[in-house]
Amino acid sequence: MRQQQHTQPWQEKYSQRAGIEGTLSQGIHCFGLRRSRYIGLTKTHLQHVFTSIAMNITRIVSWLMGVPHAHTRISRFAALADDLTPRVIPN
Repeated sequence: MRQQQHTQPWQEKYSQRAGIEGTLSQGIHCFGLRRSRYIGLTKTHLQHVFTSIAMNITRIVSWLMGVPHAHTRISRFAALADDLTPRVIPN
């Protein structure tokens, strides 16, 4: 599976998922997307529509103001492992 992750088709497919995961994360953390304020499917749907509009406006304003996207966090353990990898010095 790890060898397959380094192939181009797998990375293209994962890049789509990464974009969707980022959108869901922003909706959950910034806009309270996990819980509905209302009872009933029509009101809940309306809340989701307004939430998506708010997310789009927030992204447009951030883009116009030049706010960069957040970078993926690296755990301390992964950073330590990255520091310990041997480096090849070119001749």
